[in-house]
Formats: sequence, structure tokens, C-alpha cells
Amino acid sequence: FGDVGCAAYAILSFTGLIRKEESLGKAESAHFLKVSDIHMGSQCSKPLLCCRVSKHKASMLTAPDAGNEEKKEVSYSSTFREFTLEQLKNATCGFAVENIVSENGEKAPNVVYKGKLENQQRIAVKRFNRTAWPNAKQFVEEARLVSQLHSHRLVKLIGCCWEDDERLLVAEYMPNNTLAKHLFHWETHPLKWAMRLRVVLRVAQALEYLTSKGRALYHDLNPYRVLFDEDGNPTLSCFGLMKSSGNGNTYSTNLAFAPPEFLKTGKVTPEGLIYSFGTLLLDVLSGKHIPPSHCDTIDFVSNGEFYQALDLIRDRNFDMLTDSFLEGQFANDARTELVRLASRCLQYEPQERPNAKSLVAALIPLHKENEVPSHVLMGIALSSSFSPQTPLGEACSRMDLTAIHEILEEMGYKDDEGIANELSFQMWTDEMQESFSSKKKGDSEFRQKDFKTAIDCYSQFIDAGTMVSPTLFARRSLSHLMCDSPQEALKDAMQAQVISPVWHIASYLQAAALFALKMETEALVALKEASVLEAQWNPTDGK
Repeated sequence: FGDVGCAAYAILSFTGLIRKEESLGKAESAHFLKVSDIHMGSQCSKPLLCCRVSKHKASMLTAPDAGNEEKKEVSYSSTFREFTLEQLKNATCGFAVENIVSENGEKAPNVVYKGKLENQQRIAVKRFNRTAWPNAKQFVEEARLVSQLHSHRLVKLIGCCWEDDERLLVAEYMPNNTLAKHLFHWETHPLKWAMRLRVVLRVAQALEYLTSKGRALYHDLNPYRVLFDEDGNPTLSCFGLMKSSGNGNTYSTNLAFAPPEFLKTGKVTPEGLIYSFGTLLLDVLSGKHIPPSHCDTIDFVSNGEFYQALDLIRDRNFDMLTDSFLEGQFANDARTELVRLASRCLQYEPQERPNAKSLVAALIPLHKENEVPSHVLMGIALSSSFSPQTPLGEACSRMDLTAIHEILEEMGYKDDEGIANELSFQMWTDEMQESFSSKKKGDSEFRQKDFKTAIDCYSQFIDAGTMVSPTLFARRSLSHLMCDSPQEALKDAMQAQVISPVWHIASYLQAAALFALKMETEALVALKEASVLEAQWNPTDGK
């Protein structure tokens, strides 16, 4: 299972869930406040979004309808959507740093975030830099064309957004990380030989499919572009099909790995894509990012000596080129064939390189363990077989609401440190005194298990906007579950995660609410995410 702890979902999207009161002549909406605004002058570098919902607006935020969930998923998989910027802000918690999943984090020119839509669909959002697509019409037309590509080897593009100078793509989310993560940063569980061959075969099949559809240009093919879905199957990112509005003249990968013709002309070509596939073959074989030999950059070091891939191939020094973890997992002739194929892809002259169809034909005989599922080869657990390891996780999976109540009561408000604001520098008014009295009474009723009264008291305090607290929403969420109101419980759990994107309690309560709504698949996903977040939770960070 991939490292999703680097970013948590902020999964509440208010756009489309907020009813318009036509009789009032205006749209009802949630009020979004920056943490720095509500901290009354205190500094906060983390741009979280908080929600303040008045009494007459509270009922407008609706959780997903369990009965229509399957219909929604089919619709999203077959229809191109035009998202608003507000929808994508809500899905990613205001493009929170915690939700960044792309290489180089927020320093990258184009940043990819993970998020969730209002129907629980997980998404990846690519936010381009503001100069990449100056022509909005061209951007949308290109996105529509890419969304029409349908292959199990290719991540599906489901929509886009263009507002002012913002350009964003929205795709299905692949939860089990990138090939780069598994090759270069997974020392405890490196990929097996059979899985590595499956990866390169499926990437080759994706390239063959794209070529057949007239999409032979793919930008920056590298291990970060290969993603693993929920079942561990490798897929090629669709984001590489839309780099910028330039006509094949962009290439941002390290020039040590660029095709030699690109260094001369600055053009991205179909033959250059085959060259990049050759570098991918070397990455898979070596477990390292070794540059070819058609440039002056050298950065592969072994025993104090510098090497480049083609030098090792020419010297038939295959052992130095091979990941030591793979020892005993392959026949020498299989490795030799893979090296030979890489060498053909890395030919200096573009016309001497193979095409995508011949890549597939060469790799199929090498892929032996066809019958073994990808998740078995990768050693990851499916959501359906996931078993939580902590008391709270077990309580949520069993829907033991009494045990959840005991845990929340024992926890108190300690996880609010660094997140909740108590407005200590603001002049106290009679209304504020009354508001905090309602919170105190709500805590008392929560302790005494009078959950209906606790809901009323917490709602009064939340509506007053005196303090923004994820724990308050968590307590009211459980109270709604106790009162058999799972839709309201899910909404409050979502609110808690909007305030604190990496707080595991919010994800656990979402799982409990989804179980109550009979949405077992979504509940298991939320439970799995919560378990990972809990393992990485550091309450002293306040996040």
C-alpha cells in the first residue's frame, strides 16, 4: 500500500450541494475563512479552509446519496466534466500542501494534488502554471480529446477547469503511488522481477494504444508517470498527453535523459518517446535512474567509479546494471533480452529505434506470471481485505459506536492544538459567553450520552462562529450516528477534515458514517486511509 500520509483528502465539495433559495433572490453558500483570519492576528502559514455554517444553512450541506452512488460513478467515468475552481478548491482543501502528490512538491511548475469530490470519487488534479495554456479554448478542446481515450493501461481524464488564467486537469486517482516511489524509495519492499516486467509491458501497451489513436507524442515519460491503481495494476498517467500549448517543443525532464535529437532541435517526437521508454527499461532493471551515454552528464556511481548505461551494456557488464535485489529472480536470457531491447530504444539515430508495436511483441514472451494478480506481486492489501490495527479503527469497522464514544471522550480536545482558535484576544461579549456555555453544556451532554441535546448545543456553538474546531465536528458527527442520522454524520466528518486535512479521526468517522449508509466499498477506502494517517499523526504538529 502506498504512502498516502504525505497528503490527506479534504473531501467536502460545497459547490452543487448548496441549494439556491430563489425566493430570496440569492444563492445560499458556505462561508470560507482563512485560518490566519480567524486566529485574530496570530500568524498561520498553513492555508486551511474552514467552514462556518449558520442555522438555516446547516441542512443545505448534503452527504452523498448511497442509492445513487453507482449511477454517479458510471456517469463520471463516461462523461467529460467542466469543473469550477471552487469545486476543485473544496475537493483539495484549498490546494493544501498536504494534498500534493507530484514530484518536487509545491516547487514544481505544475503541481498535482489528490482530493475527493462530493460523491466520494477520488481524483488527481493537475494545476498548470499560469503561462502554460494562455488560450483557454485550445486547453479545453485538447482536454476533451484526451478524455475520449479509453484504455485500462491509461489513467482516465474526467474533466478540466479554466477560470481566468487558471488551467487544471482532473483525472482518476491512482492510490498506490508511482513507479519511481517503488523503484527508488521503497527499500523495505522493492518490486519483484515479474512485476517490473508487467510494468514495462503495460506501459508499452499504453504507448501502442496511444499511437493507434494518433497520440504518439507523450511528454516526459519517466517512472513518475507510471501509477498503480487500487489493485496494484500499472497505468500510464494521462497528464503527459497535455504538457503545454506548444507544438511539441517542450521537455522538462533532466537533460541527461533527453533524446539526443531533442538536444539539437528542442522538439519532442514520437521517436523520442521510444528513447524515453528505453531509459524506463534501464530504471526498471537497475532500480536506479541511470543516464544513457548521449550527453555529458554522468551521475551513476559504483565503487567510486562513474558509469553510464550504454557503457555498461557495451561492456556486457549486466550485473552492475542489475538491481541486486533481483538476484535469483530471472533467467539470464530474459535479462539479456530486456537489455537488448533497451539498447535498441536508446539508439542515437531516431529511425533505428523500434516502434511501440514491436516493443509489445518483444516484451510479451518475457512476462511469465500472467495469472498472478498485481496486488499479490506488489505485496499490497486490497481494500476489501484490509483489517485495521488500532482500537479506533477496529471500533469503526465493527460499527461499535459505544467504543468510539469512549475513545473520543478520553481524547478530549487535545488534537485541536494548533488548529482551533479560541479568540483569546477578542473582547468578550454576552453572546460569546453564551456561546461557550453552549459548548460546555454540549460536552456535558456528550459525556452523559444525551446525544440529541449534545447536537443542539454543539450546533448553537458552531453557528455562533466563536471557534473553529475539528473535534467539535467529530463529536457532533458521532452524535448524529447515535441518533441514526448517518448523512448528517458524514457531513460533519467531512467538515472536520476540511479544517484538518490529515486528521485521522475525521477519516475514521467518515468510514463509520459510510458503513451506516451501506456504502461498504467507500467505507473500506476511508478506513484504510484513516489507518495510514493515524500511523503518521503527530499531535504536537497541530496537523
